[in-house]
Amino acid sequence: MASEELALDGGTKSEQAPPARHGTDWLAEARGIFWLVLAVLGFHSLIAKPFYIPSESMLPGLLVGDRLVVTKYPYGYSFVSPTFHLLPFFHGRLFGRLPERGDVVIIAPPGKSEDYIKRVIGLPGDRLEVRDGVVILNGVPVKRSPIHEMLIPVDANARCEPSDYGDARRPGPDGKLYCHLPIVTETLPNGRSYDTVELGRSEGDFYGPVTIPANHVFVMGDNRDRSADSRFPVEALGLGGPVPWENIGGRAEFITFSVDGSSTWNPLTWFTAFRSGRAGTSLHPTRAQ
Repeated sequence: MASEELALDGGTKSEQAPPARHGTDWLAEARGIFWLVLAVLGFHSLIAKPFYIPSESMLPGLLVGDRLVVTKYPYGYSFVSPTFHLLPFFHGRLFGRLPERGDVVIIAPPGKSEDYIKRVIGLPGDRLEVRDGVVILNGVPVKRSPIHEMLIPVDANARCEPSDYGDARRPGPDGKLYCHLPIVTETLPNGRSYDTVELGRSEGDFYGPVTIPANHVFVMGDNRDRSADSRFPVEALGLGGPVPWENIGGRAEFITFSVDGSSTWNPLTWFTAFRSGRAGTSLHPTRAQ
């Protein structure tokens, strides 16, 4: 009878399941957080990452407050590919290929860890110069449209300061305040077009000529008279001429959302600060048919 009672009770004490643990397993929690952080960093370093526009150098296409998706894989991987630029410089790219003229890229100035966003204008072997604001590639001026006007709504992130844009801040047809920008549409030799801001004579309107070395690119901001790019030395916050392709961190793809800078501590303002109509905007230039 004793043996039968043991069998009915589920076995002896040594065969019974151990008592359940109480409390948090902090070691398991730490491991889970570690792998999550590693996965996010890996995705940002190898696939895509978000990017915030902090300056007006890419007006009119990109506004301060725009959030973008930047893909890492189109040009392969280099020392600037990791989310945090911690690797020392090394030559070459893994699975590397050059960008196409007109691509908007994230690029790190030589010797610095910050990221700039600019447009690729010149490729290796090109003879490039700028004369009176006109880009000349291999002896042929880049095609430019007549000047036309674009209206950018004025807000806390797009102030249209008179010191930068003169009297461009004026009411629009609806009575609201807009920045009336003079625009020139450029078309590169490969047929890709995009808008640039033409504010008149400036220091960057004359440059070169230079021949772009192998595995280098020449980049410029679309806001030509308010952009520190390949036309300016690193000491002047520029990129110091053609930039090694190793310094390219990725390609800008599209805008995810945009904020006008009006948000405060009040959560309700976090929603009213969104700019309408910008989410999903492609950052690839149009191509002539």
